[in-house]
Amino acid sequence: MSPMTMPKPSDQAKAAFQKLVPADSAVTTRPMFGNLSAFVNGNMFCGLFGEDLFVRVSDEDQAKIRKQGGRPFEPMPGRAMTGYVVLPGGWQKKTDTTRDWIVVALRWSKKLPPKVKAAKPAGSKATAAGRRSR
Repeated sequence: MSPMTMPKPSDQAKAAFQKLVPADSAVTTRPMFGNLSAFVNGNMFCGLFGEDLFVRVSDEDQAKIRKQGGRPFEPMPGRAMTGYVVLPGGWQKKTDTTRDWIVVALRWSKKLPPKVKAAKPAGSKATAAGRRSR
């Protein structure tokens, strides 16, 4: 079995994404899926997957986006991520519409409970350190 390769965004897509993500002190961007995503309170609300842009919105808004030509976000074929939808192609040229959907995604995701980092198992550092010293 060959490892799955993740699509990579172009520099142009990354620059467009950075310009569209709202300047909000609660928003952070970081790599996800080998691409770039935006987070609020630890919850991912939009991101790039290759040249595609996905957003996290309500079921009603997902239906609206699909009617416009969007599709479920499937980082692995056949395994859609619940709550996420890919915007129709050409999102880089439709900056007003794209920005509007990103703002909707941010508002929706701000209502979600903050994501709490999972606690590391006790002794995990010592175990890892012990393996390195051998």
